[in-house]
Amino acid sequence: MSAPKFTTLGCRLNAYETEAMKDLAEAAGMGNAVVVNTCAVTQEAVRKARQEIRRLRRENPDARVIVTGCAAQIDPASFAAMDEVDAVIGNTEKMAPDTWKGLAGDFIGETEKVQVNDIMSVTETAGHLIDGFGSRSRAYVQVQNGCDHRCTFCIIPYGRGNSRSVPAGVVVDQIRRLVDQGYNEVVLTGVDLTSWGADLPGEPRLGDLVMRILRLTDVPRLRISSIDSIEADDNLMLAIASEPRLMPHLHLSLQHGDDLILKRMKRRHLRDDAIRFCEEARRLRPEMTFGADIIAGFPTESEAHFENSLKLVSDCDLTWLHVFPYSARPGTPAARIPQQINGNVIKERAARLRAAGESQVQAHLAAQAGRDHAVLMEAPDMGRTEQFTEVRFAAPQPVGQIVQARITGFDGQQLTA
Repeated sequence: MSAPKFTTLGCRLNAYETEAMKDLAEAAGMGNAVVVNTCAVTQEAVRKARQEIRRLRRENPDARVIVTGCAAQIDPASFAAMDEVDAVIGNTEKMAPDTWKGLAGDFIGETEKVQVNDIMSVTETAGHLIDGFGSRSRAYVQVQNGCDHRCTFCIIPYGRGNSRSVPAGVVVDQIRRLVDQGYNEVVLTGVDLTSWGADLPGEPRLGDLVMRILRLTDVPRLRISSIDSIEADDNLMLAIASEPRLMPHLHLSLQHGDDLILKRMKRRHLRDDAIRFCEEARRLRPEMTFGADIIAGFPTESEAHFENSLKLVSDCDLTWLHVFPYSARPGTPAARIPQQINGNVIKERAARLRAAGESQVQAHLAAQAGRDHAVLMEAPDMGRTEQFTEVRFAAPQPVGQIVQARITGFDGQQLTA
């Protein structure tokens, strides 16, 4: 019996959950199947999901095709209507052992084709015990899921539900286990990480969790995947200032650099808030580097509005940009704004943002020459610094270990050592 094949589209959390699904499918004894874990962050992501489903059906004509993830959660009927699809399961159902036991049967009947319940009714997130994936050097621990905010451009809360947190004790126990297995770096991941704890007794904050992990475990390196800077709490700032095991790299959900557009996006911060946070974090930790999500071409965005986003790259000294050309998502308030921006203008603005980001990357790489870094090895010839910068080595190094390296220069997007 051949093992099921899994394809992951979208975010790191999806990749994490795919690993959990692999374990659940194996435990259920599932055989010849293809599972597509979809993304819904943009219309383009949904289009790619359909394209991938059709390709996988052509390549696996005898396999069952099972579709899950955010796109399937938000619009299950449209995926169920595809001739290529045998079953559609929701984001809650995909993490349930009973779902996979049912799918592992000999026949998927019409009544079972769609198993998608109301994601807004889900009140808990299980701490799925994943040993890590991608390499034996870094493990990802899901501590939170869902989002309580309703940014006008975003469909993801309707795919992930409201915010819910994994209790701190469960997180600490899992990280201890990962450290015992030899992982030298753990990444905390979630949909809206800085909302962690709001649904738990006493309403702890993300900084409380970070400090607890560092106090109660021996994890050599702890990394935070992405945060909303306006929600950074005092303990998180204390950890940035005082805990060398917390890596000096933060990915920020900024989205724009103009106050009017931020208000129309229903974001909770203004331009100056983002700049102040970056200045304070870098004051507390001079080697801090920032990544950021920025949207180009949001409805009503003028050239002056866009210029404020462009200037934010240097004002916040951002290094790693994730640039999203705006894509109208049916069902979101932003899609109903009459003044949509021409697609060619959106592409041109996105290209200018990416060029600004590339200049920042080159400046960051050039500044590392001659410096010493602790590098976590992901492959015999490649690892990452504390700031998540790739380093290429001339001689092989032990995978999974942290090695001391003198940076000799850079080549393209990588440092050399």
